[in-house]
Amino acid sequence: MHYYKFNIADYRKDTGHLSTVEHGIYRQLIDWYYLDEKPIPIETQVVMRRLRLGSEQEAALRNVLADFFVKGKDGYKQGRIDLEINEYHSQADKNRTNGKLGGRPKKTQSVISGNPEESENNPNHKPNNSITNKPSSSATRGSRLPADWKPDAELAEWSKSERPDLNLRKVLEEFRDYWTSVAGSKGVKLKWDATWRNWVRSQKADKQTFAQVAADVARTTVPAPANQDAALKEIMADRKKAVPMPAHIRDQINSAFKRA
Repeated sequence: MHYYKFNIADYRKDTGHLSTVEHGIYRQLIDWYYLDEKPIPIETQVVMRRLRLGSEQEAALRNVLADFFVKGKDGYKQGRIDLEINEYHSQADKNRTNGKLGGRPKKTQSVISGNPEESENNPNHKPNNSITNKPSSSATRGSRLPADWKPDAELAEWSKSERPDLNLRKVLEEFRDYWTSVAGSKGVKLKWDATWRNWVRSQKADKQTFAQVAADVARTTVPAPANQDAALKEIMADRKKAVPMPAHIRDQINSAFKRA
């Protein structure tokens, strides 16, 4: 035999008391037994030479033979190995017999439908329509953002209603710049309209300056004076009547700044 099953759990359970040297001797004896399919010779020197053991390891060899083998007239035997060798030859004989008869016996049960050979031999065979067709891969395949992508009229109206505080033209430019520059599969999306909606929802409005905040507070809390419109009209009228500064006066002012 050139092959045998080795059960690690069984081996460890039966050989826990062995030393490292005894483990090596036992494993070699097992391989020898299976390979030659006959008992280990009784002559100790023959065994030691076969395993390349020194005289200092003879005691370890005798311990292993005494623990795991039974001494007989034709050598040291082991019942489990003999049983597996016999089963191996019994199966080999069956295989040879089947080979002479043309191989393994044919199965008596019918083959499950769907076998191509069975379909060819049966002209009345009907396909099984109960199997649900899977969606094509193109239906679930995403794409990168088109270079000219922009929200349609309905999506643009939704964006204005959802985030009136945003500069949507600026947001769209940032959206395009980001997704066209993302590399790999991260830049592939199934529905770009949905990606845009999520982008708009997550945007933060530009932070106002202190002056803008103060102006907003003034507009909403301070009442406008009654004569505001009249004052604005007067300012506009004065601007129209204003005369440009004479050139010599402008030159004098500039020279004064230069001397300073």
